[in-house]
Parts: sequence; C-alpha cells; structure tokens
Amino acid sequence: MKQQRKIIHVDMDAFFASVEQRDHVEYQGKPLIVGGQPNSRGVVAACSYEARQFGIHSAMPCSQAYRLCPQAIFVSPRFEAYREVSSQIREVFWRYASEVEPLSLDEAYLDVTYTSEYDGSATLIAKAIKRDILTETNLIASAGVSYNKFLAKIASDMDKPDGLYVVKPERGEAFVAELSIGQFHGIGPVTEAKMNKLGIKSGKDLRQWALEDLVSKFGKSGHYYFNIARGIDKRPVRSQRVRKSLGKETTFSEDVLSVSLLLEKLEGLAKQVLASLQAQTLSARTLTLKVKYADFQQVTRAYTVDENLDLVTILTLLSLLIQRTEAGTKAVRLVGLSLSGLQSSENTNNKQLGLQLGDLF
Repeated sequence: MKQQRKIIHVDMDAFFASVEQRDHVEYQGKPLIVGGQPNSRGVVAACSYEARQFGIHSAMPCSQAYRLCPQAIFVSPRFEAYREVSSQIREVFWRYASEVEPLSLDEAYLDVTYTSEYDGSATLIAKAIKRDILTETNLIASAGVSYNKFLAKIASDMDKPDGLYVVKPERGEAFVAELSIGQFHGIGPVTEAKMNKLGIKSGKDLRQWALEDLVSKFGKSGHYYFNIARGIDKRPVRSQRVRKSLGKETTFSEDVLSVSLLLEKLEGLAKQVLASLQAQTLSARTLTLKVKYADFQQVTRAYTVDENLDLVTILTLLSLLIQRTEAGTKAVRLVGLSLSGLQSSENTNNKQLGLQLGDLF
C-alpha cells in the first residue's frame, strides 16, 4: 500500500511589511508600504494589511499607492533583515519535514509524509509549525495542507491572514471544481483571459476539456491543466539542501531533577526520531544529546559509533551522555536528541511504518 503524500505550503503573511512592523513599534497598526518612495518610479515590494484595505498591492507603482493612501508610511526594503528571518523560519521547517522546497524568502513547500510527530497528522504538524514561527520570530504564517503541491499552495491562500486550510484527498476534485480559473496557481492573467474566451471560467469547466484539446490550445501546458482540473499533481517537493540531521526535543511544564524521568522521556523521543529516519530509508552514526537547564543554560553531548545506530545503542549512549551533564543536580527544563551522519540505508523497510502512520490529515 502506497503512503498517501502529505504536503504543506507555508506562506508568511505580508512578510516584508510584517518584519518592519515587528521591528518598529511606530509602524504597527498603520498602512505601511515597503518599496520606493511616493514620488519615485519604484513599485510596491510589499504592504501591510492596513494598506491593502485601500486597494494597494505588490507590484503597484508607488505613485499610484500614494494616491490611494497619502497617509501611508513608505520605507525602503531591508533585505538582510528579511533573509535572517527567512533562515529562522526554514530551520523550523526542517524540524518537521523530510523535504523543504523554498519558493522565496517567505514561502516553501514541505513534505511531511513520513513525519512521525503528532501521529503523522499533517494538520497538527502545520499548527505546530505556525506556532513555532510565531513564538520564535513574532510573525504570523498561513498554511495550506493537502496531498499535492498544487492544492496545498491554493489552500494556503484560502484563509489569510493566520490561516490554516486543509484539502483532504476525498475533497480534492470537488475543491478544484469550485475554483475560478484566476485562483489556479500556474495560470496567469494572459492564460486566464484566453481560457475565459473559450468558456473556461472554473475548475469544473476546465475538467470538461479532453487532453488532446487542451494540448492543441495550450501546448505542453495542456497536460498540467488536464491533471490539476482533476486534483492531480505528482510533482515532488525538492529540497535545495541535503538534510544533515533529524532531531526531536520536549520542554517540560515543570523543571525536572529526576535523571530516570529524563531518560524515560528521551527514550520516547528516540523512538520517534528513529521511526522518521527509517521511513526515509536513512541511517545515522552520531547521537547528540541536548539539555537545557532551568536557568536556560544549554549544553550538548555527542558520540559517534562505527555502525548504524539502533534503539538499544541509542539508549545505552543516552545513559552515558547524560552523566556528562549536570542533570540530577541542576533542574532541567528541556531535553532533546538528534541523529546525524545520515546516509542511505538499503536495508530499511518503510512499508510497515507507512501503514502505522496512516493517511492522517
């Protein structure tokens, strides 16, 4: 039985403008435009939701934006600041996804098909990602969850800002049928106008067309249009970096002194990380223990072995590594572990894991 794909598209809300409002209290709650100055030939790179209420949008000439909202605040972009935040956000993505495909500084596709956290529920994983981003960057993201990239991308726009929209597999075709052609990712204004002239104004209309007719009218793109009209998109999420480690951590509601309790929690984390590792047919040879004390001091302890790590070896090493910390004498607020030195493991069978995780959305 093939595992149902689980794809999340995360899109930061009004990203550039939100970073500016976060960093400058005086901009908060006001129409803000990031881009050129009012009297320049520049265009709007981004704008706050307060500015959007006046009909302002990205790529609009700044002179036009000024006419629509003379009281708006115009600021120049700070790309270094945006890149720094983008890096933080992507680190959050890698905690949960086996593949991360950035589309820009503020959006990315995530493949969480084999993620074991939250019992493999893509919806709960998306909620956790949104929560982590808010906690660590004080910025808001919207997310779309579905079984392919096309649907996840559209879903992320359905309930902005701070949205979370899910398109389950059984709803895919009906969801697409209700969309206007202008909502289809990958269909621009020119193609939309051409389709409208042909009487194609919705997903339902598009589905009435035969493949050969779409190819005749739109060339190779006809294959793409034929498939997405049926909720089909087989494009994989392609990472732009090789994942170097897999990890999991937990923060306690109350600080812990008991080493046995810490080891018990670490065993649970180890099983989750190993399950995720095996699902991706990977093996690891380095174990890293992370301990954060009640005073927020943090330490790590690592050990590398010559053979692939299994659960018994990991638990043995954890009991040794934790002795190299002050756990037991200093209260602990967080423990975590990660496996690194990743390599392909031909002997790992992920079919059973796929059945156990189920097709949870």
